[in-house]
Amino acid sequence: MRFILFFILSISILFATQIKLTEKQANFIAQKVWQNEGAGLDKYLVHWNEGEDFASVGIGHFIWFSKGHMERFREVFPMVVASMEEKGVKMPSWLNSKTPLPWNSKEEFYAAKKAKSKKYVQLFKFLKATMPEQADFMAQRLSAALSQMLETIEEPEKQQLIKKRFYEVMHNKDGSVNERGLYVLLDYTNFKGEGTLKSERYKGEGWGLLQVLEHMNPKEANKLKAFAESAKAMLSRRIKNSPPARGEERWRKGWNVRLDTYWK
Repeated sequence: MRFILFFILSISILFATQIKLTEKQANFIAQKVWQNEGAGLDKYLVHWNEGEDFASVGIGHFIWFSKGHMERFREVFPMVVASMEEKGVKMPSWLNSKTPLPWNSKEEFYAAKKAKSKKYVQLFKFLKATMPEQADFMAQRLSAALSQMLETIEEPEKQQLIKKRFYEVMHNKDGSVNERGLYVLLDYTNFKGEGTLKSERYKGEGWGLLQVLEHMNPKEANKLKAFAESAKAMLSRRIKNSPPARGEERWRKGWNVRLDTYWK
């Protein structure tokens, strides 16, 4: 009997957060995320940020590595492409989920962008045409985030706390989906990850969705505000712990502006 109950509980955890976006929701979230990541400007749809060794592409500035590159952060763009492959989305003939970034350095990338090379133009048009599909991927990623987070936690009490706060952000008090709460969870998971990768740590401390949920103020009645304030604290801790050479302080203001959209 215990095994059966455990099995049922496990299944409920795995599938309780399957998120399906309507076309209206997908377009809304795509535009909100794109405004956060690239100010809604085409020139930032295929981009390479200062101080980083990888490109950031699409509405979510999904990380994409060149061939042979290794990094502490999760490479997400191949996951986006794999999601689209499953749905039969048309894409450039040279692009698939195994394709590395075509440019080996920031200099090569900007040269291709300036020259409007064939691959750059095809990539841009593909990303411009598939914004709702990119939002759908983000929903898929969030669907798996809760179970992924719970698998990393040993204490039952903490598992229940994380699950409770996840649903408090996503749902209204009557149990219906809060669209802004859904946007908040989707955006932050895309923005800073689930918080489960040990490589995404500075001095052993993470800054992802898991850490934000863990440090929410339980006395704050507005759960979206509580989430935003916790996220600010986690990113402030990240900046403090980051290697000085990365100069992450320069991102604080923009990060905080983004987080304020979660509740203001």
